[in-house]
Amino acid sequence: MRRTALLVSATLLTGLLPFAVAGPASGADDPAPVPVDNFEGEIPFANPPAEGIFTWGSDTDDPPTLELAARDDAPQGEKVLSGTYDISGYGGFTHDFAFDKPAHDWSASKGIRFWWDGRNNGKKVNFELKDGGANGEASELWTTSFTDDWTGWKQLEIPFTDFTYRTDYQPVGGIDQILGLTEMWGYALTLPVGGADQFAMDGVELYGKADQSLRANVVTDAAVYPVEEGRSAAVKITVATTGSAPIEEPVTVAYETAGGTGESGKDYTPVEGELTFPAGTASGTSRTVTVATLRDKAGENAETVPLKLTVTGAKAPAENPQVVIDAHGLPYLDAKLPVKKRVADLLSRMSLAEKAGQMTQAERGALTTPGDIASYDLGSLLSGGGSTPTPNTPEAWAKMIDGFQLRAQATRFQIPLIYGVDAVHGHNNLVGATIMPHNIGIGATRDPQVAYEAGKVTAAEVRATGIPWDFAPCLCVTRDERWGRTYESFGEDPALVESMETVIQGLQGAPSGKDLKRNDKVLATAKHFVADGGTEYGSSTTGTYTIDQGITKVTRQELEAVHLAPYQDAVDRGVGTVMPSYSSLDILGDSEGPVKMHADAAMINGVLKDRMGFDGFVISDWQAIDQIPGDYASDVRTSVNAGLDMIMVPYAYKDFHKTLSDEVTAGRISGKRIDDAVSRILTQKFKLGLFEKPYADTSGASAIGSAKHRAVAREAAAESQVLLKNAGGVLPLKKSQKVYVAGSNADDIGNQAGGWTITWQGSSGKITDGTTILEGMRKAGSAVTYSKDASAPTDGHDVGVVVVGETPYAEGIGDVGNGNDLAFSAADRAAVDKVCGVMKCAVLIVSGRPQLVGDQLGDIDALVASWLPGTEGDGVADVLYGKRAFTGQLPLTWPKSEAQLPINVGDASYDPQFPYGWGLTTLTSVPGGGTSALKALAVAAAVAEKAGSETAGRAIVTKARLLVQQKMGQTITAASAKPFADADHLLLTGRYGQAVAKLTAAYRAV
Repeated sequence: MRRTALLVSATLLTGLLPFAVAGPASGADDPAPVPVDNFEGEIPFANPPAEGIFTWGSDTDDPPTLELAARDDAPQGEKVLSGTYDISGYGGFTHDFAFDKPAHDWSASKGIRFWWDGRNNGKKVNFELKDGGANGEASELWTTSFTDDWTGWKQLEIPFTDFTYRTDYQPVGGIDQILGLTEMWGYALTLPVGGADQFAMDGVELYGKADQSLRANVVTDAAVYPVEEGRSAAVKITVATTGSAPIEEPVTVAYETAGGTGESGKDYTPVEGELTFPAGTASGTSRTVTVATLRDKAGENAETVPLKLTVTGAKAPAENPQVVIDAHGLPYLDAKLPVKKRVADLLSRMSLAEKAGQMTQAERGALTTPGDIASYDLGSLLSGGGSTPTPNTPEAWAKMIDGFQLRAQATRFQIPLIYGVDAVHGHNNLVGATIMPHNIGIGATRDPQVAYEAGKVTAAEVRATGIPWDFAPCLCVTRDERWGRTYESFGEDPALVESMETVIQGLQGAPSGKDLKRNDKVLATAKHFVADGGTEYGSSTTGTYTIDQGITKVTRQELEAVHLAPYQDAVDRGVGTVMPSYSSLDILGDSEGPVKMHADAAMINGVLKDRMGFDGFVISDWQAIDQIPGDYASDVRTSVNAGLDMIMVPYAYKDFHKTLSDEVTAGRISGKRIDDAVSRILTQKFKLGLFEKPYADTSGASAIGSAKHRAVAREAAAESQVLLKNAGGVLPLKKSQKVYVAGSNADDIGNQAGGWTITWQGSSGKITDGTTILEGMRKAGSAVTYSKDASAPTDGHDVGVVVVGETPYAEGIGDVGNGNDLAFSAADRAAVDKVCGVMKCAVLIVSGRPQLVGDQLGDIDALVASWLPGTEGDGVADVLYGKRAFTGQLPLTWPKSEAQLPINVGDASYDPQFPYGWGLTTLTSVPGGGTSALKALAVAAAVAEKAGSETAGRAIVTKARLLVQQKMGQTITAASAKPFADADHLLLTGRYGQAVAKLTAAYRAV
C-alpha cells in the first residue's frame, strides 16, 4: 500500500488559524518586538550544532533551495529569505539556535510573527516551534499552519496559544507536552507538496505581552463521556498554565447542559452553575461536574447531552464536552443474536449519511479535528507507514486508538471504528515490536508452519495495541525483480504463494471467523487484487516509478494460473478483506485494453465476489481511486459500482463522504450496492467483537517484543537463509576460527529489516530493538573483528564474512531505474574484493531481491541470500555457525544479468545464475547413490503421490533435490536449471513423481 511520507500529514493536522495582518501594538504597555530573523545575513546557512538555517527533505530532490535575496519591496531591511521547491514527499527548512549556548526564553511574549509573500496558491504551510529538550533536534515540536490565499506581502501574527502539540512525530518521543516557552530552540517550516513553486519570507520576531488569558487554559479530561442510561457522568474540569505556574488571576467556568439529542428532564437532569479557581490556584487543579441520566424502559439510540462551558480569565477548551447516554435495548446490540440478524437490524436504522460514513476510511493524522469521527460517522481510521503516536510505545498506541473509539461513541448507533495498519512483517510501525523476515524470506523457508507462526505473533502484537485489522498478507506473485515490492511477495510461483497462506490462519484463526473476537487475532487482508506482481517494466505512469502501479499484460489463462490462484485459496481460508491493486490489468485478446483494478467490476464483482464467493469487504488502497480516469465524482461512482466497499481516502474523507452521498441521491450508485457494502463492513465488525469491546485489550502487551516472540522470528530468519554456493565447505564457521567481518549490512538493524519498518520507506541505522547480524555472530562465535569498509588489517584471520546488499525502500521508490539497480554499491564491491582477495570468504546478501554478483562470484567461496531477516540477526548467526543447518531455497530465480529479466520458473528460455528452488545444505550428510538412488526415490514418490501423503512426498523430493544439487555444484547450465526449477513447482503442486523425474533429467543434463 502506498503511503505518503510521515511529515506530509503534519500540514493537515490543523485548519486555517485566525491569523491577522499585524498593526500597531494593541496595548500601550506592549514591549518592543524581539527579532528572531531579519535575514540580512546575521544568521548563516549552517547545520547543527551551530546556529543556522538549514534545509531537509524526504529524499535528495525534496529539500528547497534557499538564498538571502535583495529586494526593493523587502518589508524589513534590504534582504528576504527566498527559495524554490518541488516536493513529492516532505521538505522544508529550519532555524536552530546553537546547541552549545542556552535556549531562548520567549515566555514574556504573546506570540511570533513574520512576513510572507503570498502566492495565492491555496496551499497550506506548516509552521513549527521547538520547545525544551537538549537542543533544536531533540526538542518538543508544536505546530500550526496557514493557507497561502493572498498575493503580496502580509504579516502573520500567531499567538503561542494557537500552537498544538504535534501528534504525528516527535524526535525524542515527546517531553512534557507543555509549551513552556522558557527554553526555545528555534522554528521550522514544512512547505507544500504536489507542485513546483517559490516563496519569500522576512522579519521573524516575537510580539506582544503575555497575559494570563493566553497562558492559562481550561481543559476537560475527555471530550466524550459515554454512560449507561440511569447512571451519572463525572466531567473533570482542570485549569492548566503554560510553564505550570499558579494562575495570577481568578478563572471562572460557568456550565450548563444545553442542546444535543437528549431531552432535558426526560433523559437527564439538567445542571447549571459556576466553578471558580481563585488566584494562586496551582496548575493542574480540577473540579468535577456531575450529570445524572434518567432511566426509562424503551430501547433507544444513543443520545447526546452537551455541557456548555463559558470561561473567563483563561482559554476555553477547543470544544464543549458531551455526555452520551448509551444506545440500549435494540436488537443489533444483542450479542446472542446471529451476526446476520444484528447486521440487518442495524442497517435498517441507518441513514444514507451514516452508511456513507461506514464506507469512509481516513488517515488518523489527517483528521481536521477528532470530532469529525462522529460528525462524518467515520467507519474506519488507519495509520499509514510511519504514522505513529508519540511516544511510539504500545501504551501510546492503545491510548490513541481508544481515544478515537471514544469519539465513535458519540454517534447515534455507537458503531465502533475498525482501525487498520500495514503490519506486513510484524507490527512494523511500532518501535520494539518483533520484526519478522519480509515475505520473500518466509517464502524461502518453504515451511508453511513458519508462515503460520509469523502471522500468529504479528496478530498478537498488533491486537495488543488496540488494532483489530492488518493490511496483510500480500499474495502477489512477483514476476520481475526490478519491482520495488518484490520482497513483499512469497515468490514467483503461485504454488509457493498458496503454500504460505497459512499466514492467514495465523492472523485470523479459524476460517469461519469464530476466533476474531480473541485478543490475539486480527482481520487479515489479501492484497493486491489482482496481478500486481506482473506489471510490465516501463509501464508505470506514477511519478518516477518504472514498474510499480503499471500495467499487467496477460492472457486469461496466465491470469487464472499465475495471479488469481492464490486468491481462491485466501477466500477458502476465510480472509476478511481484500485490497485491489494500484495497477491496471490488460487481458490480451479481449480488446478492452488496460483497466485500473480499482475500476474493474468484472474482476471484483464478477470473479472475486461472485465466482470465488468472497463474503468479506473490499478496501481500496491509499488514494487509489484518484488514479481512475475522470473527475472525482466519477472516481467514486466507478470504484463503488465496481465492488469496492470501503474507500481509503486518507485526506479527502469529507469530500468522499459528500460525493458518495450525492451519487446515491442522484441514482448513479444504487441503494442496494450501498447496503451490500455496509453489510459486509458491519459483519466483520461484529465478528471482531468490536460492539462489545471497542477499546484495546492490552493484556497481551507484555508479550510484544518478548523472548518467546523473538524466538519465532529467529527461527524464521534461520530457515530463510539460502546457501547458494559453499566451495570447500567454508560454512558453517567454527567457533575456533578468527573471523573478519565487513560490509555495509553487517551491523545495521534498519538495513536488515528493510522497508516498512517504523516508517514507510524504512531507514538505515538503529531504528528499533533487535540484534544485528554482527551482534549475532559475536554471541555465536569467539574472535570476531569488524571493519565496515574493510579498512582494518586483515592479517591473522581464518575466514572473512562480508555482509552487503540493499538499503531500505518501499513500493515504487525501490523500482530499478528509479534511482536503484541490482548491483552492489561501490563500497560493498570494494569490501568483497578486499576480503575475498586475501582469505576464504562468505558473502551474505541482505536484500529484498536478487543482486547481480557478476564476475565476483568466482572469488567468493560461500554465497548466502539472507533476504531481509528482520530484527533477529541471531537467526542468521545460527546457520553461519552450524547451530542450525542451511535449508532455505530460492523463492525466485536468481538472474545472471538484468538483461535476462523477467525470468521465472516455467519459462521456455531459462538460463539463470541459480534456478528457482536452489538451496544447498550444511546437513552432515547429503543423499548419494546417483541414478539408482533417483530411481528408487521416483518409485517412493509415486506411492506418496497416490496416497496423498504430503509429508512423505516433500521428504522424498527433497532427498532427490539435494542429491542432484551435489552433482550440479556450481556448474549450472540451462539444460540442468530448467528441469531443476520445474521440479520445485511440481513438488508444491503435489506431483511428487513428476518432480523426481524432472530432477533426474537435471542430473543427467549435468
